[in-house]
Amino acid sequence: MKRIFVTGISTDVGKTIVSAIFTEALQADYWKPIQAGELDNDDKLKVNKLISNTKSKIHSNNYALHSPMSPHAAAEIDGTSIDLKKITEPNTKNDLIIEGAGGLLVPLNNKHTILDIIKPNYKVIVVSRHYLGSINHTLLTVNLLKEKGFDTFIIFSGKQHNTTEDIIKKIVAVPVIGRIDEEPYFDKNVIKEYANLFKPQLEKL
Repeated sequence: MKRIFVTGISTDVGKTIVSAIFTEALQADYWKPIQAGELDNDDKLKVNKLISNTKSKIHSNNYALHSPMSPHAAAEIDGTSIDLKKITEPNTKNDLIIEGAGGLLVPLNNKHTILDIIKPNYKVIVVSRHYLGSINHTLLTVNLLKEKGFDTFIIFSGKQHNTTEDIIKKIVAVPVIGRIDEEPYFDKNVIKEYANLFKPQLEKL
């Protein structure tokens, strides 16, 4: 049973789209432990609308916070705090795609970050999207994961930028799954096309 954790180099880099594609490709289950904001159209609902297969199960969040902020701040507004002991992996025998919130060092409370909920057996996919500063953010993210001993992979998102992508590949030396282009829109058909494209690589993880 595969456990694949999808993280990003920042917010709004395409983690949910990647998660939907991987969920569809493996007919895996999907789980986002912590959702902050957009509860009426949260990421698990978005993924559910984008996948086509009937095998995948969408699991509930452990924390569903109302404010679109860092989880530690959103939890404080909601009058609660995030306890790592309450972040429990769903009981499933299926492959599982796990979507993080923001980047690795997004704080969950005064002590823990997103990095602390990534288990040693998880394969970690880093979603990298070009913007000013993205090379630095990608290198920092990948190097931290490698330092911690995680099996780490990169997927690029958005418009292709060869100079950015080439230097990242040369410096970090981790496998690149591919890229998701800047599509006009994402629907079930587009997700299915990318799922078929990446399926052979994902099955080998």
